[in-house]
This record gives sequence, structure tokens and C-alpha cells, in this order.
Amino acid sequence: MPAVSDSVWSARDTTPAAIEAALRDLLKQRHAEFEGYVPARVLNLVCIVDKQWSGEIANRLRGVGRYHASRTIVLAIQPRRERIDAVATLASEANPRPGEFALVRETVVVDIGTRHLGTLDTIVDPLVVTDLPTLLWSPHGHDDAVNELLPLSQVILLDSVDEPVVSEGLRRACELLERVYVVDLAWLRSTPWRERVAATFDPPRLRAELPTLSAVQIRHHPDSAAAALLLVGWLASRLGWEPSALVARDGALEGTAHARRQDVRIRLEPEAGMPVRGLAGVTLQTASGRRFSLDRGPGGLRAHYVNRHGDERTWTVVGASRGEPGILGEGIRQALLRDPTYAPALRAANRLGP
Repeated sequence: MPAVSDSVWSARDTTPAAIEAALRDLLKQRHAEFEGYVPARVLNLVCIVDKQWSGEIANRLRGVGRYHASRTIVLAIQPRRERIDAVATLASEANPRPGEFALVRETVVVDIGTRHLGTLDTIVDPLVVTDLPTLLWSPHGHDDAVNELLPLSQVILLDSVDEPVVSEGLRRACELLERVYVVDLAWLRSTPWRERVAATFDPPRLRAELPTLSAVQIRHHPDSAAAALLLVGWLASRLGWEPSALVARDGALEGTAHARRQDVRIRLEPEAGMPVRGLAGVTLQTASGRRFSLDRGPGGLRAHYVNRHGDERTWTVVGASRGEPGILGEGIRQALLRDPTYAPALRAANRLGP
């Protein structure tokens, strides 16, 4: 990993205009040191965090690898704070070779109080790089602050599993989708599972079995029912099922979706002891007797397939999980992309939610 060189500016009792001017001065100084230093200009990331947990968020952002935003603006909230303090940092490769370019990424941490939340747009607007998409992330809630900044944002990053009531999280995501593009970490955690299910039924001889799916069972982290619902929502939206609300029974969620040929039994089971959020396993069964299962295991997903004659096969899908740092990095990358399957899956999952 290349060495990193930082330039730092800080001020107490400052203003957004002074912070923006300091960023321009830091960029000028860095370019004067070496003309190959150029500011990254792809994406703004605005984070709204509680000051006491800002270190945890900084650690998560450091783990996203090459998917760092060009300019990151962290709004660290302290309830009784009256003034605005700020620290701006420019980071780049320390020793680029002559004739090479070295990207400069900017981070601004702005300490604010709850009294500033009603005028967040006047703080953030001067700090974002114009003509770049802005991704908004508020991992600690602060819905009022999010609503204040939505007019400045094109994309919002959220995690549906953060809501204490899963149906409220899905409903909130649906509401936001009417105003901005939504990147949901709960959805991204299901990506390897969706990819593998799609690949399994991709051969023409198996694709014909999709209309005969008769049962779906999903095992998930106790806090990740939203991820399980989104996976079922994806199946429902792609296969034309009509979902109905699931009901709680024996600690699980159960119900049916109406397909063209028959009803599909659905069961979502929490699995205690999972070390990370997300899914633990998926089992699909067809009316003809085929059964396909995926389970989280060492080194990837463990796949098990039984055909209608009872023949079995087991193998490992190597490297299927990105881990939580990889999920956040993928979330930032997705701000520059568009997944047309998420919105239909979300709406179907919203109908399934208890």
C-alpha cells in the first residue's frame, strides 16, 4: 500500500465560507508542491453522525478500500454545541513519480450542535463540489436532518436493518425512493445469494423450473429480517408473484405468495449466533421435487442441490461474501450506478413485511 501524505487545516468557531476557502488554499498548496497532485472529482459523501460514535464511522470508512468518495463531509452532532468547529484534511499518495498523477481526496469534519440541524443546507451547500453527485448517509438516524439535506442530494445510503421495526425501515426506504435514488446495504448483503440463485436457474433446462417454485425458506441474522424480505421481494418481483403480509409464528415469519401456477410457501427464520449481519441460508424447492440450498460457510457459500430423482451434489461457492467493510464500499460505488431490480424488490418486500 503506498504511503499517504496529509495536509491539515483546523479552526474553532468558524463558518462554511471559511471552511470552503481553506479547502481551496490547501489544494493550491498541494499543487504548488507537485503539479501532479490533482483533486479527485467523482462523488461527494455527506455523513450525519453522532459525535460520540464518529470514531466508529471513521473506521468503517477507512475500510472501504478504493471506493473512497472524492470529498467526504462529516457532520458530527453534539447536542449542546453552540459554535461550529472544523478540521479539513487532504490525503494523497506521498511520493508520486515525475510525470505521474496522484489523486487528492478531501475530508472535512464539521462539529455542530442540534441548534444547527434546521439550517444544515446552508452549512453543506458551500462544501460540496458542484456538478458532482452527492451521496447522503446518516447511520445514526436524524431523519429531520436527512430531510433537510435531500434537496442537495441525488443518492441516499441507508441500511434497512437499522430500524427497530422492519416494516418501518422498508416503508422509509420506499418514501425516500420517491425523491432520490436509494442504496440499501441490506439489499447489497443479499447480492451473492441472488447471483448464485440466478446462475443456478440460468441453464434453459432449469429455467423452465422457475414457474414451479413451491417453497422458499430463508435463514438470517436476528437483526436482518429486512435482508431476507428483500430477497423474497426480488423473487416475487422477477417471477410475477403476488405477495401477502407474513405473520409471526414460532419465532419465524410465514406466509404465502400467489404465483401463476400455485401458491409459494415462504418462511423466514432468524438464526442465533451469526457473527455478522445478513443471510445465513436459502432453500428453494420446486413442485417437481428439486431442492437447492445455499448456506454460509468457511471460504464462501456452501451449495447443496438435489434433483427430482434424488441425486445430490454439494460444492462451495468460493469468496462469495464481501464482509461488512466490503458492503459499505460497494454501497458507495453503487451511488454511481443504478440497479433496476431494487425498487420492484423493495415494493414487494414492503407488502410482505409484518
